[in-house]
Amino acid sequence: MPIAPRRFPVWFPAVLVLVLIALDQWLKAWALAHLQLNAPAIPVIPGVLDWELTFNTGAAWSMFSGSAVPLALGRILVGLGILGYLLWKPQGRFLTVVLSMIAAGAIGNSIDGLQRGQVTDMIHSPLLSAVTEAINGTRFPIFNIADMCVVGGTILLLVASLLPERKREKAVPEA
Repeated sequence: MPIAPRRFPVWFPAVLVLVLIALDQWLKAWALAHLQLNAPAIPVIPGVLDWELTFNTGAAWSMFSGSAVPLALGRILVGLGILGYLLWKPQGRFLTVVLSMIAAGAIGNSIDGLQRGQVTDMIHSPLLSAVTEAINGTRFPIFNIADMCVVGGTILLLVASLLPERKREKAVPEA
């Protein structure tokens, strides 16, 4: 008999999504209150992490600029769809966390798009910019927690899909 994957309680994805959205919205509100557009970057960890306020009316790397509301509607449908799936059909712990991250990121950025017509970004990495400038001469985009959730969750999902699937051990009855 195969061992079932360990699962979180059915409410866990909703709580994780709400916590990640709250962190994202809190940081965006903080950035709007404390940072200025076009001001010099404020180093947090010199050479690694800066605060720098910017806005994006499109998607990653400013693709689809000027499409904030249609993108927000698509994002919210995707985020709520993923969350609904997790609540309807609970998954193993890893997949629950990864899909919850993606859902939270999609919903977090959709809130900005619907409320402000643009997404607030404030995290800049000089280290990542040095890499992209060396590769193609462009600066790495400024991002936010929602972006980190979507990108991080997607990368984890892709890496996991490339790993060999663990064979389920058969439960051995005790003698």
